[in-house]
Amino acid sequence: EVQLQASGGGLVQAGGSLRLSCTASGFPFDDYAISWFRQAPGKERVGVSCISSSDVKTYYADSVKGRFTISRDNAKRTVYLQMNSLQPEDTAVYYCNAVYGRNYWGQGTLVTVSS
Repeated sequence: EVQLQASGGGLVQAGGSLRLSCTASGFPFDDYAISWFRQAPGKERVGVSCISSSDVKTYYADSVKGRFTISRDNAKRTVYLQMNSLQPEDTAVYYCNAVYGRNYWGQGTLVTVSS
């Protein structure tokens, strides 16, 4: 069974940092890209960042470039999203995603940034 477990969210003041983690099981983690999406209240879920299986390629939405860094530790089957210089507009539920035959989603972790 494919499972994605997201964690690390919380309440932080503007300008602060958080590190999200997504730990996966049930599929050959090393061979698959992992993505982070977020969904703000009343808005659609949008892509934030993605990292390739080989850790060579990364993608960032324009809104987070220069502030967020994605990385992975294949030995721990975990992808991280380091979020710096957080702003209130980063407030959202953050989901990790893997496409293994179909879309799989973690349960989401709430990030709240106060002004």
